[in-house]
Amino acid sequence: MPDVPEITTERLRLRPLHMDDWPAYRAMMASDRVRFMGGPWEDDPIWGWFCHDIALWQLYGHGALMIDRLADGVTVGQVGLNAGPKFPETELGWFLYDGFEGQGHITEAAAAFRDWIFENLPLDSFVSYVDEGNKASARVAERLGAVVDPDAERPDPEDIVYRHLRKD
Repeated sequence: MPDVPEITTERLRLRPLHMDDWPAYRAMMASDRVRFMGGPWEDDPIWGWFCHDIALWQLYGHGALMIDRLADGVTVGQVGLNAGPKFPETELGWFLYDGFEGQGHITEAAAAFRDWIFENLPLDSFVSYVDEGNKASARVAERLGAVVDPDAERPDPEDIVYRHLRKD
């Protein structure tokens, strides 16, 4: 099993998932908050996604990390590098739990994870799939410096594909 990193930023700690994350993860994935990710879902697919986020570390050497605030240890969301049959390309994705919007957590966490990816993995680019109605995620991708790639394959034809490029 590869080492799953912990990444610390000025305000956040990105860390591996553990079973204590399941109740909040399950509740979010069963809610309307995931409407731009194909949900809400029932328990079986939610459990599949939870296990997927963990198993990717063993299968691909990357996966998902939960985002905790350093100030109080509260988990605010997740960033993940996704791969496998559901994704045409390796994808940087993120979600934020209810009540933590507008505080810059996702941009800060995704930027730190993007930098870790380019420093530690042999990828020259990867994508973020954003539902055309998800303006908040589109703004995150743009703040990260990703550019729209209209020619990229997408899992949903309505998705906008943002490409993150190595800046060497």
